[in-house]
Amino acid sequence: MACPNARNAGRIARGTMQVDRLYPAGYGPFMALYLVTGGAGFIGSNLVHALLARGERVRVLDDFSTGREVNLEGLGEKIDLHRADLRDLDAVRKAMLGVDYVLHQGALGSVPRSVADPLTTDRVNVLGTLHVLVAAREAKVKRVVAASSSSIYGDTPTLPKVETMMLSPRSPYAVSKAATEQYLKAFYLSYGLETVGLRYFNVFGPRQDPNGEYAAVIPRFVAATLAGEAVTIYGDGLQSRDFCFVDNVVEANLKACTAEGAAGQAFNIACGERTTLLEVLEQIAKALGKALPPPRLLPARAGDVKHSLADIDRARQVLGYSGAIKFAEGITRAISYYEDMARAARSAGR
Repeated sequence: MACPNARNAGRIARGTMQVDRLYPAGYGPFMALYLVTGGAGFIGSNLVHALLARGERVRVLDDFSTGREVNLEGLGEKIDLHRADLRDLDAVRKAMLGVDYVLHQGALGSVPRSVADPLTTDRVNVLGTLHVLVAAREAKVKRVVAASSSSIYGDTPTLPKVETMMLSPRSPYAVSKAATEQYLKAFYLSYGLETVGLRYFNVFGPRQDPNGEYAAVIPRFVAATLAGEAVTIYGDGLQSRDFCFVDNVVEANLKACTAEGAAGQAFNIACGERTTLLEVLEQIAKALGKALPPPRLLPARAGDVKHSLADIDRARQVLGYSGAIKFAEGITRAISYYEDMARAARSAGR
């Protein structure tokens, strides 16, 4: 795919060049242009790679505060990269120029992070989403598909979680995602901007960062196991999650862009099965052929929920979502990725 050179990328970033002039005949205005916010992050970068693999035009907006350069390594001029913050409305407007579909993944994730700093979580996740919607409406984007979260259901004991349930967010992060969904629906009802919310359950897979204070469970578990270290679990380890491999989330996003009857709705994206954290640890140890020391059990963290399990019937019926990659296959793929990363790191250190 032909892509803009550095000079043209700068011109489009300043809003001084029309998008269709950056592409030769055969791409131009006849090919859809996708904007992936948070495109250097875990889910965003997987979307970027999937879109490029099927020959789409891709623009990425990311400030790299949590996104990683390595996730876009080797893409070079295959993407139109805008280094910008969602809180900068002018920058978001420039990135929206000529866009057909928005895959809005940009956010500050992590319940604990939001408890520690609710103000920044709100500004990035809520104000940032509002900026995306304002700019998308002005640019006459066809549809905005935005990441939401299962955390908006809270800790109600009813399982599985169905989209019609009352929301009960327990953390600032969950509140920010509930607000995101409300803004999506408001822009659909008020302005006719087509929007879709995807309620991700616990997503895992390649390009998920195993490092840092707010790293997710599975990459932390795999990294500790590979290092022969004891795993830390917050709670008793019997809490369960509907773990969803990232390729399923990519499938849901791409189908949500064009699915008829999806606009104005929100959908659970998961596999419809749950696994306890202790079971996750057992499967990782088995896959790696390692005997593990007992996990360190620490008090549960504020805002965490005990159990989650999704009803995915609506996504199947409306989006055509399959969620075909179940936990057992997904964890095998994820472990293979982290083993490759560990080998590469060892080689680089020689």
